[in-house]
Amino acid sequence: AYSSHLVLSLQSAFRYRPEIPLVVPEINGAETKKSKLIANPNCTTAIGLMALWPLIKKFGMKRCIIATYQASSGAGQPGMDELTQGTRDYLDGNKVTNKIFAHPLPFNVIPQIDKFQENGYTKEEMKVTWEIRKICGLVDDLPISCSAVRIPTIRAHSEVIVMETEKPVDVAEARKVLVSCSSRL
Repeated sequence: AYSSHLVLSLQSAFRYRPEIPLVVPEINGAETKKSKLIANPNCTTAIGLMALWPLIKKFGMKRCIIATYQASSGAGQPGMDELTQGTRDYLDGNKVTNKIFAHPLPFNVIPQIDKFQENGYTKEEMKVTWEIRKICGLVDDLPISCSAVRIPTIRAHSEVIVMETEKPVDVAEARKVLVSCSSRL
């Protein structure tokens, strides 16, 4: 029997297939009506878009530069465990080993999350670029550059976003747009 249920995939496997919507409900929730299977974006994409989207709608986007600072939790429980054990080892004067991260994470920052691609960016950095374009319905060559850095905290990602807009921005109006959006969350 045919099911009317909606399937949400948290895996990255479906994110870049054109026929499968990539959805942040507050931004493009209507896309869920177009398919029985929808994909969920990378966490850093979703976090950044919650601030960017109202500004994109109001002022347009010409280009964007993003720097993400991602906690060990981005690598799941094994990443958090490696940071915790590595910190203990470091403080006890023992050798710190790494299996999850590209380098030992305690008391360090690692400007590499995932594997490097042919264009010099890591896959994590490209996810943000590809996903912002897809979710917002932007052109495939809109300049978006992301740097992803792993930081030695257990939880909480942070982002710095610099966007050049198509229209001039009135700072008071931009704040008003952001406050209005945040009050609805």
